[in-house]
Amino acid sequence: MKILSKSYIALILAVLYVPILVLMLFSFNSTNNTGVFTGFSTYWYEELFRSAETFAALKNTLILAVSSALISTVIGTLAALGLDRMRSKLLKGTINSVTNVPMMNPDIVTGISMMLLFVFVGTLLGSTEKLNFWTLLIAHITFNIPYVMLNVSPKFRQMDKFLPEAALDLGCTPAQSFFKVELPCIMPGVVTGFIMAFTMSLDDFVISYFCSGSDFQTLPILIYSMTKKEVKPDIYALSTLMIIAILTLLILTNLSGDKGESLKDKLSDSASRMRERMQTRRAARASGKDGESQ
Repeated sequence: MKILSKSYIALILAVLYVPILVLMLFSFNSTNNTGVFTGFSTYWYEELFRSAETFAALKNTLILAVSSALISTVIGTLAALGLDRMRSKLLKGTINSVTNVPMMNPDIVTGISMMLLFVFVGTLLGSTEKLNFWTLLIAHITFNIPYVMLNVSPKFRQMDKFLPEAALDLGCTPAQSFFKVELPCIMPGVVTGFIMAFTMSLDDFVISYFCSGSDFQTLPILIYSMTKKEVKPDIYALSTLMIIAILTLLILTNLSGDKGESLKDKLSDSASRMRERMQTRRAARASGKDGESQ
């Protein structure tokens, strides 16, 4: 059984990672032949840095991904905070179900429905250009928010509920309690949500295809237009650089997660000590009042 299970795991890993390794290998091919590796060369990396069209699409993609990830991380974190504070289980379950719809919906349904909405609103406002960067940004924020909430909400559930109360008892305002106590505890989830939103936005094609205008082209749309003719190996080189960047982000996320857990442990210990002190003070006050009454 052990040999079978190890073989199964090896097969799954091969299916997942062999195509990526092949792509990285052929990005160093000396010719544009995608079937035979004829020799090692950095020619296609040099061609990549000479391609103005590819870099323009990459710049648009990065601007869109960073902007949508930042905004959706802020909104998603605040939404997760609101859900955590919510007392009604029925309302909380309903909102959770509604926010999960963009994740469960097929991308083509989301893309077409948002395109129709933007065209309808643009017609009402009398806009000549109904689809542009802003419609694409709104679309990306919309499907990114549930992924941020999915990463942040469990951190709120894992956090010691007495931490905010202890901070308030020590004189913090609710805002100070959130930024100084709660936010450091949930930071690993926030960082993970941001990176997931960034990668989802970076990768998206279907929704971008339906919601973008003619003056704003992202990298997936550019690559799709190339498939009608020929995908040059300089795109393999760009993909290799993106894989390395994403791998670096994942390593940083894991490191920040470890630091966040150690910080959470320290805050929990501090909260325990503060609770003990407050209980001691309350007991002393109660015994003092009892002595006075006697």
